[in-house]
Amino acid sequence: MIERIETGERSSKIVKHNGVAYLTGQVAEGETIQEQVRICLSKIDTLLEQAGSSRENMLRVTIWLADMKDFAGLNEVWNAWVPAGHAPARACGEAKLARPELKVEFIVDAACN
Repeated sequence: MIERIETGERSSKIVKHNGVAYLTGQVAEGETIQEQVRICLSKIDTLLEQAGSSRENMLRVTIWLADMKDFAGLNEVWNAWVPAGHAPARACGEAKLARPELKVEFIVDAACN
């Protein structure tokens, strides 16, 4: 069975299937990469809880940076947020994002109830 949560015209915030929650891409506005990352990770925490999951249950995270020069700033916030011993599989690349002010986008898959 597939469960869709907060489904809109274009996408669902969460899609659950066979014990995995797939979160829609998370972006945020902010002046610095660190600020955008903090806001995105807070939004991810909310979605994980809504999906019946948590940071400890993340399976895979894909991160898109508008500019790889922000990699160190991303990791500064990310490393403090990921629970010790529960780091997911992760990929990070550079991509042109939907709006010029966006510096980062996160895509998360997590085990869930």
